[in-house]
Amino acid sequence: MLVALVGLLVVAAPARAEAPVRIMPLGDSITGSPGCWRARLDVDLRAAGHTNIDFVGTQPAQGCGVAYDGEHEGHGGALVTAVADQDQLVPWLRATDPDVVLVHFGTNDVWSNRSTVTILAAYGKLVDQMRAQKPTVRVIVAKIIPMGTSQCAPCGQRVVDLNAAIPGWASGKSTTASPITVVDQWTGFAAATDTYDGVHPNASGERKMADRWFPAVVSALTGA
Repeated sequence: MLVALVGLLVVAAPARAEAPVRIMPLGDSITGSPGCWRARLDVDLRAAGHTNIDFVGTQPAQGCGVAYDGEHEGHGGALVTAVADQDQLVPWLRATDPDVVLVHFGTNDVWSNRSTVTILAAYGKLVDQMRAQKPTVRVIVAKIIPMGTSQCAPCGQRVVDLNAAIPGWASGKSTTASPITVVDQWTGFAAATDTYDGVHPNASGERKMADRWFPAVVSALTGA
Protein backbone atom coordinates (compact mmCIF):
# COMPACT_ATOMS: atom_id res chain seq x y z
CA MET A 1 0.00 0.00 0.00
CA LEU A 2 1.31 3.46 -0.95
CA VAL A 3 0.86 6.40 1.37
CA ALA A 4 1.41 9.90 0.02
CA LEU A 5 2.43 12.70 2.36
CA VAL A 6 1.24 15.90 0.80
CA GLY A 7 1.76 19.42 2.12
CA LEU A 8 3.43 18.39 5.35
CA LEU A 9 4.05 21.63 7.26
CA VAL A 10 6.24 21.86 10.32
CA VAL A 11 5.74 25.01 12.35
CA ALA A 12 8.31 25.92 14.96
CA ALA A 13 7.05 27.05 18.34
CA PRO A 14 7.35 30.81 18.82
CA ALA A 15 10.50 31.89 20.63
CA ARG A 16 9.94 32.75 24.26
CA ALA A 17 10.61 36.42 25.00
CA GLU A 18 13.65 36.95 27.15
CA ALA A 19 12.81 38.28 30.60
CA PRO A 20 13.92 41.87 31.20
CA VAL A 21 16.96 42.48 33.37
CA ARG A 22 15.75 43.72 36.74
CA ILE A 23 17.75 46.67 38.10
CA MET A 24 17.39 47.85 41.71
CA PRO A 25 18.78 51.27 42.69
CA LEU A 26 19.52 51.06 46.43
CA GLY A 27 20.37 53.89 48.79
CA ASP A 28 19.12 56.91 50.68
CA SER A 29 17.61 60.24 49.58
CA ILE A 30 20.34 60.73 46.96
CA THR A 31 18.76 57.73 45.24
CA GLY A 32 15.15 58.35 46.16
CA SER A 33 14.19 61.93 46.99
CA PRO A 34 13.75 62.39 44.10
CA GLY A 35 16.92 60.71 42.82
CA CYS A 36 16.48 61.93 39.26
CA TRP A 37 19.82 60.49 38.17
CA ARG A 38 17.75 57.31 37.85
CA ALA A 39 15.50 58.99 35.29
CA ARG A 40 18.50 60.20 33.29
CA LEU A 41 20.06 56.74 33.40
CA ASP A 42 16.88 54.96 32.33
CA VAL A 43 16.39 57.32 29.38
CA ASP A 44 20.05 56.98 28.34
CA LEU A 45 20.00 53.18 28.49
CA ARG A 46 16.88 52.91 26.35
CA ALA A 47 18.20 55.47 23.85
CA ALA A 48 21.31 53.31 23.49
CA GLY A 49 19.18 50.26 22.67
CA HIS A 50 19.07 48.61 26.09
CA THR A 51 15.29 48.36 26.20
CA ASN A 52 14.86 44.94 27.83
CA ILE A 53 15.26 46.32 31.34
CA ASP A 54 13.01 46.85 34.33
CA PHE A 55 13.92 49.18 37.19
CA VAL A 56 12.50 47.59 40.34
CA GLY A 57 11.86 48.50 43.96
CA THR A 58 9.11 48.88 46.50
CA GLN A 59 9.29 52.69 46.24
CA PRO A 60 7.41 54.47 43.42
CA ALA A 61 8.84 56.94 40.92
CA GLN A 62 8.94 60.65 41.67
CA GLY A 63 8.47 63.37 39.12
CA CYS A 64 11.68 64.18 37.26
CA GLY A 65 10.30 65.98 34.23
CA VAL A 66 10.57 62.96 31.92
CA ALA A 67 8.75 59.67 31.52
CA TYR A 68 10.87 56.90 33.02
CA ASP A 69 10.77 53.56 34.80
CA GLY A 70 11.15 54.80 38.33
CA GLU A 71 10.69 52.06 40.93
CA HIS A 72 13.59 52.00 43.39
CA GLU A 73 14.83 51.42 46.93
CA GLY A 74 16.00 54.91 47.78
CA HIS A 75 14.90 55.60 51.36
CA GLY A 76 15.31 59.14 52.65
CA GLY A 77 17.31 59.34 55.85
CA ALA A 78 18.34 55.68 55.72
CA LEU A 79 21.68 54.49 57.08
CA VAL A 80 23.20 51.48 55.36
CA THR A 81 24.30 50.26 58.79
CA ALA A 82 20.71 50.36 60.08
CA VAL A 83 19.33 48.66 56.97
CA ALA A 84 21.87 45.88 57.46
CA ASP A 85 21.41 45.58 61.23
CA GLN A 86 17.61 45.39 60.90
CA ASP A 87 17.58 43.08 57.83
CA GLN A 88 15.41 45.61 55.99
CA LEU A 89 16.77 44.61 52.58
CA VAL A 90 15.51 41.02 52.75
CA PRO A 91 11.80 41.73 52.09
CA TRP A 92 12.70 44.28 49.42
CA LEU A 93 14.70 41.61 47.61
CA ARG A 94 11.91 39.07 47.90
CA ALA A 95 9.46 41.55 46.41
CA THR A 96 11.66 42.59 43.48
CA ASP A 97 14.22 39.81 42.78
CA PRO A 98 16.84 42.06 41.14
CA ASP A 99 19.51 40.86 38.71
CA VAL A 100 21.60 44.02 39.12
CA VAL A 101 21.81 46.27 42.19
CA LEU A 102 23.16 49.83 42.07
CA VAL A 103 24.38 50.89 45.51
CA HIS A 104 25.03 54.51 46.49
CA PHE A 105 24.74 54.28 50.23
CA GLY A 106 26.51 55.67 53.26
CA THR A 107 26.00 59.44 53.24
CA ASN A 108 23.83 59.38 56.37
CA ASP A 109 26.27 56.98 58.02
CA VAL A 110 29.10 59.42 57.33
CA TRP A 111 26.96 62.21 58.78
CA SER A 112 26.31 60.05 61.85
CA ASN A 113 30.04 59.34 62.21
CA ARG A 114 29.80 55.62 61.57
CA SER A 115 33.29 54.27 60.93
CA THR A 116 34.46 53.12 57.53
CA VAL A 117 34.93 49.61 58.91
CA THR A 118 31.34 49.55 60.16
CA ILE A 119 29.96 50.84 56.86
CA LEU A 120 31.91 48.26 54.85
CA ALA A 121 30.67 45.49 57.14
CA ALA A 122 27.12 46.64 56.38
CA TYR A 123 27.86 46.58 52.65
CA GLY A 124 29.09 43.02 53.05
CA LYS A 125 25.98 41.87 54.86
CA LEU A 126 23.75 43.40 52.19
CA VAL A 127 25.72 41.66 49.45
CA ASP A 128 25.33 38.36 51.30
CA GLN A 129 21.57 38.93 51.43
CA MET A 130 21.49 39.78 47.72
CA ARG A 131 23.33 36.56 46.90
CA ALA A 132 21.03 34.53 49.11
CA GLN A 133 18.16 35.83 46.98
CA LYS A 134 20.01 35.40 43.67
CA PRO A 135 23.51 33.83 43.59
CA THR A 136 24.31 35.48 40.25
CA VAL A 137 23.36 39.03 41.22
CA ARG A 138 25.65 41.72 39.82
CA VAL A 139 26.44 44.48 42.30
CA ILE A 140 27.60 47.95 41.28
CA VAL A 141 28.82 49.96 44.27
CA ALA A 142 29.59 53.67 44.14
CA LYS A 143 32.30 55.68 45.69
CA ILE A 144 29.78 58.15 47.07
CA ILE A 145 29.54 61.77 45.98
CA PRO A 146 31.34 64.44 48.03
CA MET A 147 29.80 66.27 50.95
CA GLY A 148 30.43 69.97 51.49
CA THR A 149 28.22 71.42 54.18
CA SER A 150 29.04 73.53 57.23
CA GLN A 151 26.53 71.46 59.17
CA CYS A 152 29.00 68.58 59.11
CA ALA A 153 32.49 69.93 58.59
CA PRO A 154 34.23 66.56 59.15
CA CYS A 155 32.00 64.79 56.62
CA GLY A 156 34.14 65.74 53.63
CA GLN A 157 37.14 63.81 54.93
CA ARG A 158 34.99 60.93 56.16
CA VAL A 159 33.70 60.50 52.59
CA VAL A 160 37.28 60.49 51.30
CA ASP A 161 38.21 57.81 53.84
CA LEU A 162 35.22 55.63 52.97
CA ASN A 163 35.78 55.92 49.25
CA ALA A 164 39.44 55.04 49.58
CA ALA A 165 38.47 51.74 51.25
CA ILE A 166 35.68 50.69 48.88
CA PRO A 167 37.81 49.25 46.02
CA GLY A 168 39.74 46.93 48.32
CA TRP A 169 36.56 45.78 50.00
CA ALA A 170 34.91 45.15 46.63
CA SER A 171 37.88 43.19 45.32
CA GLY A 172 37.82 40.90 48.33
CA LYS A 173 34.04 40.41 48.21
CA SER A 174 33.62 39.98 44.45
CA THR A 175 33.15 36.49 42.99
CA THR A 176 33.02 35.12 39.46
CA ALA A 177 29.34 34.23 39.82
CA SER A 178 28.41 37.51 41.50
CA PRO A 179 30.88 40.24 40.55
CA ILE A 180 31.12 43.59 42.31
CA THR A 181 32.01 46.64 40.22
CA VAL A 182 33.04 49.96 41.72
CA VAL A 183 31.85 53.19 40.06
CA ASP A 184 33.65 56.39 41.02
CA GLN A 185 30.92 58.95 41.67
CA TRP A 186 33.32 61.17 43.63
CA THR A 187 35.97 62.23 41.13
CA GLY A 188 34.88 65.24 39.10
CA PHE A 189 31.80 65.85 41.24
CA ALA A 190 31.85 69.22 43.03
CA ALA A 191 29.66 69.61 46.09
CA ALA A 192 29.69 73.38 45.62
CA THR A 193 28.22 73.34 42.09
CA ASP A 194 26.71 69.84 41.64
CA THR A 195 24.51 69.85 44.76
CA TYR A 196 21.88 72.27 46.01
CA ASP A 197 22.79 71.91 49.68
CA GLY A 198 26.26 70.37 49.83
CA VAL A 199 24.78 66.86 49.93
CA HIS A 200 22.01 66.23 47.39
CA PRO A 201 22.67 66.50 43.64
CA ASN A 202 21.14 69.24 41.53
CA ALA A 203 20.51 68.86 37.78
CA SER A 204 24.21 68.94 36.88
CA GLY A 205 24.99 66.46 39.64
CA GLU A 206 22.25 64.11 38.48
CA ARG A 207 23.65 64.26 34.97
CA LYS A 208 27.14 63.43 36.20
CA MET A 209 25.85 60.52 38.30
CA ALA A 210 23.89 59.02 35.40
CA ASP A 211 26.94 59.32 33.14
CA ARG A 212 29.12 57.50 35.67
CA TRP A 213 26.63 54.67 36.22
CA PHE A 214 26.02 54.16 32.49
CA PRO A 215 29.09 52.14 31.37
CA ALA A 216 29.01 49.85 34.38
CA VAL A 217 25.31 49.13 33.92
CA VAL A 218 25.83 48.43 30.21
CA SER A 219 28.60 45.99 31.10
CA ALA A 220 26.29 44.25 33.53
CA LEU A 221 23.55 44.03 30.90
CA THR A 222 25.87 42.65 28.24
CA GLY A 223 27.86 40.35 30.49
CA ALA A 224 31.09 42.16 29.67
